[in-house]
Amino acid sequence: MEPELIEITHTGRLGRITLNRPRALNALNMDMFHAIGACLLAWRDDPGIETVLLDSASPKAFSAGGDIRAIRARLETGGVAAAATPFRTSYRMASLLAGYPKPVVSFMDGIAMGGGIGLGGHVRYRVVTERSCLAMPETAIALTPDAGGSYLLSRAPGLSGLRLALTAGRMNATAALAAGFADRQVVSSRLDSIRDALAHQPAGVVMDSLPPCPPLDAGPDTAEIAPVYSAPDMPELMGRLSSHGADWAQADLAAMQRACPFSLWVTFAAWHAARRLPDLDHALEQEFQLVCHMLARPDFAEGVRALLIDKDNAPRWTPARIRDVSEHEVACCLRARSAFSLNLPLASTDSN
Repeated sequence: MEPELIEITHTGRLGRITLNRPRALNALNMDMFHAIGACLLAWRDDPGIETVLLDSASPKAFSAGGDIRAIRARLETGGVAAAATPFRTSYRMASLLAGYPKPVVSFMDGIAMGGGIGLGGHVRYRVVTERSCLAMPETAIALTPDAGGSYLLSRAPGLSGLRLALTAGRMNATAALAAGFADRQVVSSRLDSIRDALAHQPAGVVMDSLPPCPPLDAGPDTAEIAPVYSAPDMPELMGRLSSHGADWAQADLAAMQRACPFSLWVTFAAWHAARRLPDLDHALEQEFQLVCHMLARPDFAEGVRALLIDKDNAPRWTPARIRDVSEHEVACCLRARSAFSLNLPLASTDSN
């Protein structure tokens, strides 16, 4: 691994893991996952580390997610098994962080999306700022909310999580708090002082001492979206959006019309299924099986091509329309079990 991608420091009682890949918005690759995992395992039984901090060297992004370009390249050269490996590693790390025996704090300052939520969104103390922009944007590249995002979305109030999942909706700090993706909002200029305090005081004491911040506009409330998002299936939901006069409804419709139709169907079904799952580990396992199925379809490679490689923003989805998606294939996608597994919960000495 290039040494500058991850900075690991130890000050006082604080162990700090800082993402430092700014040109890629801290997109997480396998080397970074391995370095973070090894550090977490080493610190778990280290009496000199009482709190772990996950943050970024750049104010622009905590992490924009996994390295999707690299995953597409793995798919082309090694098939689904190779492409699924970064997802498996990411999901297992999310489980490791969620069950970590010491307090973990994440500063999700700037962009935090997809795999970035997997890294920072399941720890004990999740901090956001006025610069934060959180989202699960997977439907744009023919996947479905993952890295534990489906678990968080399924626990959001009312049907707000379903809306965020289908539209890849961006959350500011206030919206992230309301949806259960964050615990504390602070002014970004205070992050340095909070970091210094964590080196000398227990994390709970520091977090409880943070003053409240004025709320930001979080968009329509759960009651307003309920008549639309209570639809029984995707065609009906989009029909309701089409006939709704509110600006937010038309923006939601436009977002879904850009997304992969099959991904929308799967995401709709997976969100409802995740609500019945008992915990994060079960949601991660469901996500992994869905992603393995979706990597085998042509849409993922096409979505990455259109969004990140050729950047023509003109993906050719298969099928191209919501009404042409096979409900049978969607059901099979949810029932299918790949040859791979996450093998959760993790063994005490394993993070890979």
